[in-house]
Amino acid sequence: METSERKIDLFEVAEIKLSYSAKVKSSQRPRVASSRQVYEVFAKAWDQDRIEFVEDFKVMLLSRANRVLGIVNISSGGTAGTVVDVKLVYAAAIKANSSSVILAHCHPSGNLLPSEQDKRLTQRIKKAGEILDIPVLDHLIMTAEGYYSFADEGEL
Repeated sequence: METSERKIDLFEVAEIKLSYSAKVKSSQRPRVASSRQVYEVFAKAWDQDRIEFVEDFKVMLLSRANRVLGIVNISSGGTAGTVVDVKLVYAAAIKANSSSVILAHCHPSGNLLPSEQDKRLTQRIKKAGEILDIPVLDHLIMTAEGYYSFADEGEL
C-alpha cells in the first residue's frame, strides 16, 4: 500500500504585499515640519463622512527629509475604538522604505483628549519603532474641528 505525501518546500515563505509606486516626484511631495501641517495632510486624506462616525487609525510614512511617502489605513473600528496591530504599522513602513512615521486616529465623539489606551498604544508602537530605527515623530487625535498632538503636549 502506497501513501501519497506532498512534499513541502520549506524555502517558500509567505509575503506581505503592499503596493507602492511613486507617481509623484520627491520634490512635489508635501513636507511636514509641524503638527498643524501634519493635521492638514491627514485631513485631506481622511473621509470626512466617517470622522464623526467610526474610529479609524492611519499612519503617515515619511522620508528622511520628512516628505510624505504615503498614508496607510491600518484599521477601522466602531464608535468607541479600533484594534491596531503594531506589525501592520511597521510592515507598511518597511515596505515603503520609510524613515519615520506619524500616527493618527479619529475620535468620533469629538473629544480631543487621549485615553489611557491611546497612550499605551502610542508607547507600544514607539518602542517597536526604536528597535527598527523607524521613529514615531507624533500621534494625532483627529476630529472634524481640530486635533491633539502627542508631541506638542510632551506625551512622546
